[in-house]
Amino acid sequence: MGNDIMNRIGIPRLIISLFLAFLVAAAFSYGLPMGQIFSAMLTRFGMNALLVLAMIPTIQAGAGPNFGLPFGIICGLIGATLAIELDFSGFPALFFAVGVSIPLGAIAGWLYGLLLNRVKGQEMTVGTYMGFSIVSLMCIFWLMAPYTSPEMIWPYGGDGLRVTVVLDGRMEQILDRLWSFNIRGAAIPTGLLLVTAFSCVLLWLFMRTRTGLAMSMVGSNPRFAEASGLSVNRYRVLASTISCAMGAAGIIIYSQSYGFIQLYQAPLYMALYSVSAILIGGASLRRATITQALVGAFLFNGLLVIALPVANVAMDSDISEIMRVIISNGIILYALTRKEAGGDAQ
Repeated sequence: MGNDIMNRIGIPRLIISLFLAFLVAAAFSYGLPMGQIFSAMLTRFGMNALLVLAMIPTIQAGAGPNFGLPFGIICGLIGATLAIELDFSGFPALFFAVGVSIPLGAIAGWLYGLLLNRVKGQEMTVGTYMGFSIVSLMCIFWLMAPYTSPEMIWPYGGDGLRVTVVLDGRMEQILDRLWSFNIRGAAIPTGLLLVTAFSCVLLWLFMRTRTGLAMSMVGSNPRFAEASGLSVNRYRVLASTISCAMGAAGIIIYSQSYGFIQLYQAPLYMALYSVSAILIGGASLRRATITQALVGAFLFNGLLVIALPVANVAMDSDISEIMRVIISNGIILYALTRKEAGGDAQ
């Protein structure tokens, strides 16, 4: 009985949940402002949720977690910088950035999916390498892109765009503040959470269409799918296309909440954090659900949010970034070394 419960919950999720509970108790004991901490947890959950949800299509299609998510993220950054270059602000800037980013992300995902079909069985290795490569290549683009907006280019005649572009006056926290309200000192980012809920509904509806069900069948039993007349390669490419398009929109949601656009090396490890989050939620390398993505996003980001103030009080130091690296790499290593890694989710 105990083993069944343990297998259902999963060791990583249990450890992270217990550690999060410990940090919450520590925050209470230190008298930290729990309203502000809870608000920050909700905000980080909302700003990362779409990037974590983007892992579901490729996992369900049998291609594993999308380590090539930087392809989509970079398309989102292009859309956001174009919105600033064309002097959009407010919701028009947000809608323009998303409207440009999704088609670009879909094209990049389609090309990336074609590549994955040629390296079956090595998707995660090749995806990581290609993700790192495209980020490095885009560093040259950011230096040579013909942008002229003084908000993005280096002052005093420097070449290329700045590493960090401030979104103040453009679309900074535009979703976070939409219909926001306070509950005992906790600001609830209503608009951000509604976008997350809307994304979940759209993905849930798609996964229950004939195309979505066929995609899941291809991932769970490719030989049976082929025998049934389904093209495994086609659905893998479709999954990659959807995943990268979601990543393109997701980085815009992330950036507007963060208040900055981060270029150059910033997208390098974002796929690793999204992979870690969905695995913490209970997904495996072959099966993932929306619930697992949401649970994982909340646990992973909630832990990082509360670790900072508790560590500052207890040890007078910031260990949140160290914890993020340890947790993300540890969870991925655990998933890759599980004997049942190819089976159902825990």
